[in-house]
Amino acid sequence: MNWLWLRPFPWLDTRAQFAARAPQRAALLDLGSSDGETLGHIAELRPDLRLFAADKSGQPERYPAGCQFSRVDFESDRLPWSDGSMDAITCMHLVEHLHDCALLLREVARLLKPGGRAYFETPHPKSVDLPSRRHAAIPFTLNFHDDPTHVQLVPMTELAGLAHKAGLRVESSGISRNWLFAAAHPLFALLPPSRQKYTAQVHWIGWSACLIAGKP
Repeated sequence: MNWLWLRPFPWLDTRAQFAARAPQRAALLDLGSSDGETLGHIAELRPDLRLFAADKSGQPERYPAGCQFSRVDFESDRLPWSDGSMDAITCMHLVEHLHDCALLLREVARLLKPGGRAYFETPHPKSVDLPSRRHAAIPFTLNFHDDPTHVQLVPMTELAGLAHKAGLRVESSGISRNWLFAAAHPLFALLPPSRQKYTAQVHWIGWSACLIAGKP
């Protein structure tokens, strides 16, 4: 889905709603940027934003033009940007890959400007009880353990505690969804297996939990 079409209705997607509320020409840093898919969507929605990204591996050649990338280990490295340099930070499906998230949360707090906000997203604990699709004809991470790089579940209560300890104020937490995908689930449920079908399913059931925290 091209997020250009979400500009009038960003509330249809939890991630898009967060990005839409960033100030004009804000500096937005995406942590755990991976293949850049979400960064690309953010650029579609908000082409005015100044984008930054960090990942242990990453594929910066696929990131939006002008995005500044840094390769870091989130459990041992300080991020290369200066204190108070970011208006918004997104951290999507990263914390479950780490043994210790404390340094990451401290770095988020250091980088945010006063009044800046951070968005975290991670698998909901319910994901451990879902059927596995790891060895299906169309592999898909439905059960938490389908992804062998997942280290630990990070419940929102634990993440909120780490955010508070780092000096952030939790604003809200809940479920991340794209309501268009979720609404398509009853139709896809009648169709043969596909990635689109499983994507609709995870949005329907609320596979991802999210938390927004701000810097006072």
